Amino acid sequence: VQLVESGGGLVQPGGSLRLSCTASGISFESSAIGWFRQAPGKEREAVSCLKSTDSSTYYTGSVQGRFTVSRDNAKNTVYLQMNDLKPEDTAMYYCAADTSTWATVQAMCVMMGARWFGSWGQGTQVTVSL
Repeated sequence: VQLVESGGGLVQPGGSLRLSCTASGISFESSAIGWFRQAPGKEREAVSCLKSTDSSTYYTGSVQGRFTVSRDNAKNTVYLQMNDLKPEDTAMYYCAADTSTWATVQAMCVMMGARWFGSWGQGTQVTVSL
């Protein structure tokens, strides 16, 4: 399994970015997908998760209403649209996936977090600054 993220960069507060995660060796159509982030000196945190089998989603409170996760089955790609970015969104963002989908998306993303996901991308840096 290989996950490749792209779309990170430097953006001013209030700006937008769209992260992409393209997979090989796993089908996003029947997987659990997670977006995580890790800022320097902080623990990795779940930003958003998508359970493809029922299209349920989860967003952590700080990004709710600003970030949207979506999926393009034909491209086997998942996106994280990030709007109204804030300096506190600055972090390395990682895409993760796993074929296990038996739990609720909240359980995957919150209770299990990174432990749920067996495959990870290399990360893409998002920096929000003037």
